[in-house]
Amino acid sequence: MKRRIAAAGGLLTAAVLCALSLGTPYVPPLELPAALGGDGLAGLVVTELRVPRLVLALVAGACLGAAGLVLQEALRNPLAVPEMLGVSSGAALGVAAPLVLALSVPLAVQPLLAVGGAAVGGVLTLLAAGFGRSPSAVLLTGAAVAAALQAALLVLMVLADQLDLQLIYRYLLGSLSARTWQDVTGLWPWLAAAVPALVLCAPVLSVLRLGDDDALALGVRVRRARFAALAIAVVLIAPVVAVCGPVAWVGFLAPHLARRLDPRGDAVRWLPWSAVCGALVVACADLPARLALAPVETPVGAWTALLGVPAGVALMKRRAALT
Repeated sequence: MKRRIAAAGGLLTAAVLCALSLGTPYVPPLELPAALGGDGLAGLVVTELRVPRLVLALVAGACLGAAGLVLQEALRNPLAVPEMLGVSSGAALGVAAPLVLALSVPLAVQPLLAVGGAAVGGVLTLLAAGFGRSPSAVLLTGAAVAAALQAALLVLMVLADQLDLQLIYRYLLGSLSARTWQDVTGLWPWLAAAVPALVLCAPVLSVLRLGDDDALALGVRVRRARFAALAIAVVLIAPVVAVCGPVAWVGFLAPHLARRLDPRGDAVRWLPWSAVCGALVVACADLPARLALAPVETPVGAWTALLGVPAGVALMKRRAALT
């Protein structure tokens, strides 16, 4: 375990140094402390552009990773991800609709629109699936609800003008471009509400993993617990989607990495690992998004999907072979 913690710390340190140093202008790692307090071009770029972008990548990845584990454990399905339950699509629809309809929405209100859209998508999924009666039914119904919400997004894209279409397209792929400290500070109130709920939820997730009948025998109200898990996932995912867009498949890959790092653990032990893995995935994916085709930036969500899906499938196959 100590080796795994050291490895994760080393990867995180390397990702932080690369994120702050690489780019134009290049800032050597040894000069970063001076740049952080400096007034020149390097100091401005590092302090006002790279540091908030890095912090946002780490926070967004941690939220998505933790939310992915909550959904997978609550539904007892390793394929349960925000993208397949209508949560991410609902949040994206809530943010994109005012833009296309030319409604003036303050930046502070966007997370509320995302939470509302995500809640609508999640509740529609639970209602259509008998309010969480069957985990497999929730997953299948969620995929249908997500497809319907994505169709609504496509309709909005048809109605949008050329400028709005470019903005929506980049937003729907997930992007950290041009994010500032204002975007970062907007996430803290939601994290303050979600983190205590996560701590309380984790032991219940371990019980739900035993099966509905065993959980009922141990005194857990399964439907309420599953609905509460979805609510926590909404609070984690929606503010991130409001700021960054739906960064794809982080909630799928991070929990599988957490289980790989601690095969004998449970939800209580996997939750911090999943948050750390999610933060690492987004921070590392943002490097090629920013640098691979420089000076043109590519959406970070494209890289998380490109790398996350095959890696997650490989981890699932390896886990199945070991069990």
